[in-house]
Amino acid sequence: MSSRERILGRVRRALADVPREEAPYERDYLREHGARSVPETVELLAENLADYRALVHRCAEDELPAVLAGLLAARGSRSVVVPPGLDEGWLARTDVPRVADLAEATAADLDRVDSVVTGCAVAIAETGTLVLDGSPDQGRRRITLVPDHHICVVRVPGQVVSSVPQALERLAAARPLTWISGPSATSDIELDRVEGVHGPRTLEVVLAHGTTDPGWR
Repeated sequence: MSSRERILGRVRRALADVPREEAPYERDYLREHGARSVPETVELLAENLADYRALVHRCAEDELPAVLAGLLAARGSRSVVVPPGLDEGWLARTDVPRVADLAEATAADLDRVDSVVTGCAVAIAETGTLVLDGSPDQGRRRITLVPDHHICVVRVPGQVVSSVPQALERLAAARPLTWISGPSATSDIELDRVEGVHGPRTLEVVLAHGTTDPGWR
């Protein structure tokens, strides 16, 4: 018997006399803090993303190919990882060589790639957080952790919510969720900030506004 099995056995014995039927959890906590309009929610997202040192850009959806091409060119990217389900039109204006999101790709392979472009599952305004869930336009988790430059496209307003509870309603717990609040960073005891330790050093977020967005233009 392994140590794990021994510990779990003790837990089961300790809980043997605990009633299985329990009262439902109270979920009367605030679902969001304050009442905001859609444009105000998007503004809060942009502010909090910038506060985490993400670089925030705005454009209409039909301007997205030109914006992405410009960001890759400004970065000097010579290669970009592309998830299999990313909208092909998004990268139509750039000739940067594309690298497929392959299961056999190693960390060393991805470390040689300059950038990655993905979509997202949901963006949370109150925390300035992007959530990726491994959907086809986001790819495997590792492609957003190893390359030094991540461009994440958020469709506005459809993918923007105010709060974490609202985001959780849209997410499936069984999916590989990655929660991103700014570029990867850590600080030592002297509070010296170092970026790029366990993820991209640079995070750029493109808020792509649809024509139905009441706050766009």
